[in-house]
This record gives sequence, C-alpha cells and structure tokens, in this order.
Amino acid sequence: MKLFVPGRICLFGEHSDWAGGHRRNNAALEKGYTLIASTNQGVYAEVKPHPTCLILRTTLSDGTHHGPYSLPMEGSALLAEAEKGGFFSYAAGVAYQILTNYRVQGLEIDNYLTDLPVKKGLSSSAAISVLVARAFNRTYDLKMTTRGEMEYAYLGETTTPSRCGRMDQGCAYQQPILMTFDGDRIDVRELSVPKDMHLVIVDLGAGKDTRLILNQLNHCYPFAESELDENVQHYLGPLSAQITQEAYQALRDGDAETVGKLMTRAQMEFDKHLIPACPSQLTAPVLHKVLNYEPIQPYIWGGKGVGSQGDGSAQFIARDEDSQQKVIEIIERDLKMSCLKLVIEARRHVRKAVIPAAGFGTRLFPASKAMKKELFPVIDSDGRAKPAIMAIVEEAVNAGIEEVCLIVQSGDIELFESFFKTPPRIEHFNKLSKENQAYCNYLLELGSRVTFVTQDVQEGFGHAVYCTREWVGNEPFLLMLGDHLYSSDGADSCTKQVLDAYAQVGHSVVGLQETPIEELSNFGCVTGVWKEESSMLSVTEIYEKPDPEYAMEHLHVDGMDIDYFLTVFGIYVLQPQIFEFLEQNITHNLRERGEFQLTSCLDELRKVDGFSGYIVKGHRFDIGLPEEYRQTVIGFRNA
Repeated sequence: MKLFVPGRICLFGEHSDWAGGHRRNNAALEKGYTLIASTNQGVYAEVKPHPTCLILRTTLSDGTHHGPYSLPMEGSALLAEAEKGGFFSYAAGVAYQILTNYRVQGLEIDNYLTDLPVKKGLSSSAAISVLVARAFNRTYDLKMTTRGEMEYAYLGETTTPSRCGRMDQGCAYQQPILMTFDGDRIDVRELSVPKDMHLVIVDLGAGKDTRLILNQLNHCYPFAESELDENVQHYLGPLSAQITQEAYQALRDGDAETVGKLMTRAQMEFDKHLIPACPSQLTAPVLHKVLNYEPIQPYIWGGKGVGSQGDGSAQFIARDEDSQQKVIEIIERDLKMSCLKLVIEARRHVRKAVIPAAGFGTRLFPASKAMKKELFPVIDSDGRAKPAIMAIVEEAVNAGIEEVCLIVQSGDIELFESFFKTPPRIEHFNKLSKENQAYCNYLLELGSRVTFVTQDVQEGFGHAVYCTREWVGNEPFLLMLGDHLYSSDGADSCTKQVLDAYAQVGHSVVGLQETPIEELSNFGCVTGVWKEESSMLSVTEIYEKPDPEYAMEHLHVDGMDIDYFLTVFGIYVLQPQIFEFLEQNITHNLRERGEFQLTSCLDELRKVDGFSGYIVKGHRFDIGLPEEYRQTVIGFRNA
C-alpha cells in the first residue's frame, strides 16, 4: 500500500492552539482558532504488515538515508525508544499508542521519498507520526477516521521528548481546515476553495528558538498579571479569533486579496502585542526585511511569518500563478533564500455522471421483455409522462452535471438513441401540441449530453461501473442507479445535496437514508462517526446487505434509534481510484455472490482515501419490483 502525508502550514492563528488549551484553567479566555493548509510536499511511503516488528527506512529531503530501524512490537521496547528521542522515536511513540489500544502485529514502512523540508515550520515530525498512524489504520483496518489518525499521531508524538503544538497533526487532512481549541476539546472543520490560491513559502535561512518563544509566551497564562500578559492574551484570544475566522470565510469565497490583507494585518498585530514578550526571537529582522522587500510587492496580496514566528519561514499569497513564480525568482535571485511553491487547490468540479442501464429487469418480467425497465413510464410533478431514465438524467443535469454516460447492452443502443438522439418522424411531430413540439428540442438538447458505453456481459454492479473507466478518466464522477428516482424535501435536489457534500469534504461521498432493521437485507449499509449530527458521517465501514445480527453488532451508529441503520440512498460521488480496486477484483476474478460487486471496492477506497456519508433530505423511488414500481408511479407524481 502506498501512502502520502503532506506537511502543514499555519496560515493564521499561530500559538492559539496551546493558548486555547488554557481554558481548562481559565474559562474567561477566548477559544483558539487556527487555519492550516496542507503542503504540496510531504512524506511518501510503501507499507506492508510484518508479523513481529516495526521497521522503518526513510529518505530525508536532503537525500540522506536512515535505517532500517527495527524494534519488536512490544510495548516496553516501543516506549523506551520513543522516550529516547530522535527520528525513530516518532514512529515508535505512535506504534506504542496503537498497540496499547488495538490488537495489531507489526509494520514495515519504507519512507522512500521526503520532499518536505525539516525544521521549517511545516510539521515534518507530525507528518511522520500521521504516516505511522495511517499505516496501522489502513493495514489492519482499524476503522479510524481522519480525526482518529490525527489523535493517535498526537498521542504518539507526545510520548517522545517533542512537545509539539496541538495543531501540528492537522496534516492528517489533505485540505484546509479550521481547528478550534477549547481546553482539551478540539473541533475540526474542513473547507474547500472555489479556485486555486498560490502561496510562496520562504526559508529565511536564519534561525529561531521555538522553545524560548513558547516558554516566554506561556508565562502570560493562564491569568494575566501585567499589561504584557493582557496584550498577549488579547492577541492570541479575541483578536486572532476574529482575523482567523474572517480568513476562513475569505478562503471559502476564493478571495485571495482579502486573505493577503488579513495576513499583513495578523503580522502587524502579532508584532504589536507579542514581540515585547520575547524580543530576542520575535523582533525577527530577517522576516521583516523579506516581508517588506519592495520588488515583490506588486506580485503579492500580503504575507506573514510561519508557525511560532521569528526568523524561521515566511509566507506570501501571490496574486496569481505567474506572480507566484515571479516572487520566487526575485527572492532566490536577490536574497539568496530558497522558496517552496504551495497551491491551495480548488476542489475539482464533478462534471460527469454514470448511470447503469444494462440489466435485464428479471424481477419485472414479462413486462421487461417488452420494454427495458429504465424506459418504464413515470409521471413527474408537472404531470408530464416520461421514461424513468429521462427523469434520472434530468436529475443529474439539473444538479450541474455536464456529461452523462449510460451503461447499456450493445443491442439496446439503438433503442436509447432513438429516444435521446432522434427527433420524431415528421408525421408524428405534426400531431404534437406546440408545447410538445418545443419540448422535442429540449429532449434533443438533453440527449446531446448523453454518451453510451456497453456492458455486453452482465457480471455485476461493479463490473458495470468498471466499463466506464476510460470515459470517466482521471476525475471524480457522480454515480446514480438506473432504476431509482429521487424527490427532495427542499429547494436543492437530492443529487445537488450529495454534490455539495462532496464539495465540502473533498473525497468520496455516498448518499444515505435511515432504514429499519427489517429492511437491511435489501441495501448496502454503512456505519461511522458523526461529523455533523444527523447530517454528515465519516464512514468507517461499508457492508453489502447485512443480516440483522451483523448489523446490530457492527453497523449501528451512535445517536440513532436502536432499530434503525444508515443505508445507501443510490447516489454517490466517487474518486477515480475506485477503478483500481474494481480492476484488481476483475483481474483476479474476485467475485461476491457470483458477480463483481461495488460495495467491497468502496470499502477499499474508504481505507486509502477516506469516505463520507451524507443523509439525503428527500425520498428515493425504486422501479425494480412490481409493487415498488406501482408506488413510484403514485408517489413520484405527488412528490
């Protein structure tokens, strides 16, 4: 298994993680708010299980090799190594914490590439800690969420002599996050940006004493006993909170100019309030020389120090990609300082939808012998009769999808093309009302978005999806079912809700609904940990059609009625890596109930990339069974 963990950079709110932690002793203090982003650089590794040992080989950013380090997977040996300090201590500390709480064997980790500079405020030690936690989680399927991996990485690092900040392990998230620190409690809010933002990180080539900075600032807590204490608490409390939350909104809006102005303001307020607490480190002449260097000003929106501040690193937000390159050229040429290019990437828009429609419709025989079930008629809320597949395509297109792929049998292409691509014969067209004649143009426009891919041998849902791998390419895609219709309870359609959930979390999402235990055998079922109560779930297991006994033991979600579970609604947004797992199953002929299924591959995708579930506010209508089709004809019309 290959893993990547990025570094992290503190965009706003430095020091507020530990400052907010003092609320456990002084509730009058403001919560801490920190906005961090992952870097393009990080640690890369191949991992595999080992029966008895923890083994680590590593290559650092300067190209030097270390290891292999090896320890038996025994608590006393791991703890002793962690407490010694040094590079291997981080891996040993995390392994110790995992072994304390889980039954696991060992790991062999080959950290074959590290392009993340060490000791530059980018949390290189935290990245290694997260890497080890993630390796154990995914190798042994411990069903941790990303938050869980972050927590074990933190516990592991605190087992070592390192006294890292509480935010450092935020690198577990490969997107910007807002972290809130309230005593011992931490909240994490993920966010995405609508367009790329271009930053430059500058290695100032000077130095700072982080321990001295933290020691001096900590003297100002938990209660203010002087004007200096009050100034430090004011900046790290309400002032930093305001700036950081404004920056959070600016990032969500894609407003790079405002982010830059807030960086400049944050540095100004930091200097005013915090330099007096540790002037030897925070006066930072090198940092301020770079921040104020005149030749780069036309190319940046603003800048500030990084991490604990001082003469360690600086960050700038550039006006655009070309300006980013110009800033790097000027600083490297004039100031002889090395730079890193960081892009906070916009989440890729979901443009394509895949809809399987190649089944025979066995459960609707003999009607399905005369007509494909996807073409069975339904009546929409406007009273217009249409084939079910058209309602599904409309659902996708109206949610913003640009292209739709129908998976059909080769012998049925002409049938579907005749509906989506071919106008009525002229004698039939002339018999239509003027409204329906105009509607013909709408049908053709809708059909222009539809492409057909064939599945000539019906070997399961997973096989059908796999047939679209070349058409989908390397981009996220919407997956819907060809025999399900949807009706929203609100203004946003069911599909739009799931697409919006994907935009929020940035990884694969499955739409969910609450289902009583007696109906579980008809559905895929998921469990996990709430991100937002009764709305968004971090999925820890996906299981196909469980029996009640398994569901009660493994799949119940905290906070739900004891006899209700979360089942698949029939709308997914999937990352293209799903095709890798489908291909493995097909290549090795790994079947379930005689077919290549999707659910087990979804669970594998969950392990390597994360997966969220969204509780859809709406209803699903199934046309796959006679009685359900009858109810759909009635219910969909009135939805």
